[in-house]
Amino acid sequence: MHTVIIGIGGVGGYFGGKIANSGQKTSMIARGKHLGAILKNGLKVKSIDGDFETRPFLVADDIKKVDKADLILICTKSWQVESAAELIKPILKEDTIVIPLQNGADNAEKVMSVIDKKHVVGGLCKIYSKIESPGVISHFGHTPEIIFGELDKSKSNRLQKVKQVFDKAGFKNKVSEDIQVDIWSKFMFIATVSGLGALTRATIGEMYKHSELNKILRATATEIYQIAIAKGIEMPSAIVDGIMTFISKQPFDATASTQRDIMDGRPSELDNFNGFIVKEGKNLSIETPTNIFIYSCLQPVETKARSPLTPNGGIRY
Repeated sequence: MHTVIIGIGGVGGYFGGKIANSGQKTSMIARGKHLGAILKNGLKVKSIDGDFETRPFLVADDIKKVDKADLILICTKSWQVESAAELIKPILKEDTIVIPLQNGADNAEKVMSVIDKKHVVGGLCKIYSKIESPGVISHFGHTPEIIFGELDKSKSNRLQKVKQVFDKAGFKNKVSEDIQVDIWSKFMFIATVSGLGALTRATIGEMYKHSELNKILRATATEIYQIAIAKGIEMPSAIVDGIMTFISKQPFDATASTQRDIMDGRPSELDNFNGFIVKEGKNLSIETPTNIFIYSCLQPVETKARSPLTPNGGIRY
């Protein structure tokens, strides 16, 4: 199996690095200083589970240099998914499997708007990680895991092929019984803590412990639940309580990557998180006042970050 990783940030760098380090053929698309550092020194991963260094089969900034893929993991930010799907067209075979792993509720749909839906498997990951410096990935929290499954809930043979790749790489992974429920559950968590975290500049633990912010977290999650149910996602009735319990168990000083992007003045996934819920609420005639408030307060910062005059603007791989 030839695995191609699009986006060598905290997610793609860790999981792609693990696959490459297990001796499997792995190609990576990277850019700029990150690309140069990996070509020179290999990919370095600092992890609470043990550091490692690896040299993938290929690291390049040109998709034309990449062999046809058996498995493609799209690990860009949510707002880069469609451009990433365009990028991979030249390396698709008849049976290539494509799994988007970024945060967000509609990434599979975005990929299917660009390439044939037969290629797409739903997926998500759980990890706290980031680029520490060019060529260096830092994994600093959570047991890394990928959850994946067919969007129609079928148990296809190709899922086992993917699982064999992940098992050999040595990280936790699971074939989902209902990947849409799993995606929306992860989305409920990350969208709930990201926007409010960026607005307050508080850690997950600080928000959970603060009585009024705790109420806002719950209100945000409740609105997301209402949207999911309206869209036909079979979310458990107690999911909001479950998400609040999950938030309570996160490292006290943890922050979400979207919060860090906003605080650092970089383009973020705000539109794909709270903005997505606001948009879907309007489409479905469901009130989402908490998400509207958070989204509206952060929009000016996001607009500035995406300005062509802002140094941190543009697409990052």
